[in-house]
Amino acid sequence: MTTAAPAPLDALELQNGPEPTHTLLWLHGLGDSGEGWASAMELLVRPNWPTVRVVLPHAPVRAVTANQGMRMRAWYDIHDFSGIDNRADQGGIDASVGLIDALIAREGERGVPPNRIVLGGFSQGAVMTLAAGARRSEPLAGLAALSSYLPAPERQLAQVSDAALRQPIYMAHGRHDPLVLYRYGETAAAQLRERGFAVEWRDYPIQHEASEEELAAVGDWIAQRFAAA
Repeated sequence: MTTAAPAPLDALELQNGPEPTHTLLWLHGLGDSGEGWASAMELLVRPNWPTVRVVLPHAPVRAVTANQGMRMRAWYDIHDFSGIDNRADQGGIDASVGLIDALIAREGERGVPPNRIVLGGFSQGAVMTLAAGARRSEPLAGLAALSSYLPAPERQLAQVSDAALRQPIYMAHGRHDPLVLYRYGETAAAQLRERGFAVEWRDYPIQHEASEEELAAVGDWIAQRFAAA
């Protein structure tokens, strides 16, 4: 019997039963951690899910330019909050895609193949979900992105393979979001659809947050992806 390689990132792991057959890999937002989403998983995980391992990794700690250089957990640097054209550090996104791919590979070593893995996240974590999902050569069961946007969309979408297009995408956004404006998410959904992805879109009367209603809806969507895997 072989032993799985160490995780590339520290992560909180939860299970709804022994010997998981499926995995939900969920990525937190700027300045948060995996622990910050542990209680939300109680709302998101549905009774009709199979036995699932929930992996909540902690992003690396780095200086964030837009927050006066303060060091915090972040999947990539943010240059400024004035728009999205110059917001995201593409080098940081690329590096974090590598970390996410390593987490997915580790799940394979633990007996869960990519087609039984849903990748999801909130805010920065949702941006990373879309970035990592766009580059997949082995499609995942699905991608769930809450309060997201698509930085450098031409660059991101140019990396999409035919295999990646087989991944369904669920996107949701707060109509009153002051940080990642509603139109950024709506535009990202349209760009992904134009590229050939099947995107389900929902919006809610909230700000930059995840409501109980939103989490319940994405949990139902993930249940459908797991049932089909």
